[in-house]
Amino acid sequence: MLHSPITRAALLAMSIAGLSACASTYTGPVEVTRFVAEQPAVLGQGTITIEFPEAMDNQSARNAFAAAVADELAGLGYEVVLDGSAQAANLASIRTSRNPIDAPTTSRGPVSVGVGGGTGLRGGFGGGVGIGLNLGGGDAGPRVLSELSVRITGPDGSSLWEGRAQQLVSMKSPYADLDASARTLAAALFSDFPGGNGETVTIDVKDLDVPQSSGQ
Repeated sequence: MLHSPITRAALLAMSIAGLSACASTYTGPVEVTRFVAEQPAVLGQGTITIEFPEAMDNQSARNAFAAAVADELAGLGYEVVLDGSAQAANLASIRTSRNPIDAPTTSRGPVSVGVGGGTGLRGGFGGGVGIGLNLGGGDAGPRVLSELSVRITGPDGSSLWEGRAQQLVSMKSPYADLDASARTLAAALFSDFPGGNGETVTIDVKDLDVPQSSGQ
């Protein structure tokens, strides 16, 4: 199993470095890490369905991320099957979270992704931390870390591809909007699919074809 830890402290430091003190909002780049199995040729074809292996009480978030991921998968060549009564050869497992960034010294530990291993995201939309969160302390810096993780498994249950996208934004950023966040993270995650095995790339939101929200 391959591991590539992504520390939130490192992502936070990278994002703060480009932050202007006079800025009223902050939109960070999306950091994406991907792992690809030894047979990437089987990716991007056949039928695929979507699941959320962890409970999500926030139905709006569930719908937003399901739609964003489904659109990206369809664009890659998959036939997305959302009818629960129909069988699909492949499975895309989605995990997502949104957590407050209280300070640069946050002690939340690193997590890792890898083909064949587990993806441990803590917190999440399902836990009540979500849109409209009042973090205090103004809005001139990164306030929320949003994450999207997707694992694609084949007919035999083996992991074919896995990736995670992370983005820091302030609460007034247009990309803090639920739908915009889902579309942005999904677009970044599946850009240049399948990507290099074990690679981590940073993508500016301006390089993604995702419309901004008009407001929250």
